[in-house]
Amino acid sequence: MKRSADRILTTHTGSLPRPPDLAGMLDALDTGAGTDPAALDARVRRAVADIVRLQVDAGVDVVSDGEQGKVGYSTYVRHRLTGFDGQSGAAKRADWADFPEAAARAERLAAIMRPACNGPIDWKDRTAVGKDVANLRAAVDGAAPTEAFMTAASPGVIAHFLQNTHYPSREAYLARLVDVMKEEYDAIHRAGFVLQVDCPDLAMSRHLAFPDLSNAAFVKLAEGNVEALNHALRDIPPDRMRLHLCWGNYEGPHHRDIPLREIIRAVLKARPQV
Repeated sequence: MKRSADRILTTHTGSLPRPPDLAGMLDALDTGAGTDPAALDARVRRAVADIVRLQVDAGVDVVSDGEQGKVGYSTYVRHRLTGFDGQSGAAKRADWADFPEAAARAERLAAIMRPACNGPIDWKDRTAVGKDVANLRAAVDGAAPTEAFMTAASPGVIAHFLQNTHYPSREAYLARLVDVMKEEYDAIHRAGFVLQVDCPDLAMSRHLAFPDLSNAAFVKLAEGNVEALNHALRDIPPDRMRLHLCWGNYEGPHHRDIPLREIIRAVLKARPQV
């Protein structure tokens, strides 16, 4: 990971707005309405080139592909992996429970369904990460930023958003996600990009998935997620990885967010250096 003694290098968290026409194509893909694969691939290539150039022109040093080809930072895996043909309901937000009228409005606006794991997980499209890499490489070669990173969902955040109805336990589900997602992580590293693993599960899932646990009990779960993540990242040098941690970017009071001081020791056990 590049450093600078002259100034602070700028970056961001990875996801950037998709052009409206591309967003429509991704929505069609996600809902099963159908889209022309060749047209989608071509549009993603152009969008990645454009978004990298915009980042460089805006003064961003460490750029990404803006996740232009992904329907979402965690749910994109359903299009690359088998086993995600079930349906998960959107998580209830414990912080909204104290504001029932506002919660009712928020739930109407967020009435979305997500896939669930209802079968064995394996790869069905190993070419997808290769396309991501090729698109970002072409864009970087054309715009010459200081450095580039690429995002990937952590096993823990996949398990958070895509509920398990197939594997006998949460631990078995995580273990299978580790084995499969390791291929994507390694491919990004081999391409020469910094790998960003998205791990909001280490904070956000406290109030979204486990509101009835004590903080101490949740930290135990977070430590298990970190242990699983580290196993998946075991072949990548720590200084070639960064970790994204957040409490959820949704509109809400967030007064039930677990304090950073409660989870920081678990988070710092993760292998990524930044």
